Amino acid sequence: MNEKNFDFNEFIAGAIKSLQDPKGFFSGLGTSGGYLEPVIKALIFGGVAAVINYIWVLAGLSVAGFGFWGAAAGPMVIVGGIIGSVIALFIAAVIMLIFSAICSGTTDYEANVRVTASLMVLMPVNALLNFVNVISIGLATILGMFVSAYGLWMLYNALTQSLKATENSAKVLVIVLLVLLVFFTIMGLIAGAFFKAAAY
Repeated sequence: MNEKNFDFNEFIAGAIKSLQDPKGFFSGLGTSGGYLEPVIKALIFGGVAAVINYIWVLAGLSVAGFGFWGAAAGPMVIVGGIIGSVIALFIAAVIMLIFSAICSGTTDYEANVRVTASLMVLMPVNALLNFVNVISIGLATILGMFVSAYGLWMLYNALTQSLKATENSAKVLVIVLLVLLVFFTIMGLIAGAFFKAAAY
């Protein structure tokens, strides 16, 4: 197993392409080359997301806070977010492997780790939208649903292009996940409206 040197410019270009053209990106994504590259990707995506969330809190544009410790806890939260992103990478890769196996795709763990790391590009996107919670939790929930739905489109392309899963099986899986996403989003909005009405 030869570890590939990390190219930051290639990383940036790849992150942009993965969002703009998931099919093209995942069709050219290498599924071997070691774990260094995906770990660095997870660190960067997780770190950027943590910093963005920290900025929103400092600017008063987030419903989250740092509790008793105040803004001074920010650096610890950022470090925790970065470390957590790497842990999440390897856990999510197991879920990806299960999805791939269900769809008759590759069950090579390294390949699934590399694909999962690329899908984590949505972490900074979600972080950028977190300030909407201050405007309207309902609006934030709907925006989050659309981002997650796009993430499922990316997942479909990751499965069929990178992991060589069966297209029909991948479609069924993604449709099921989409239905669940919409269902739980609607239930969340209804529950939120109910508790808001009850508060008055």
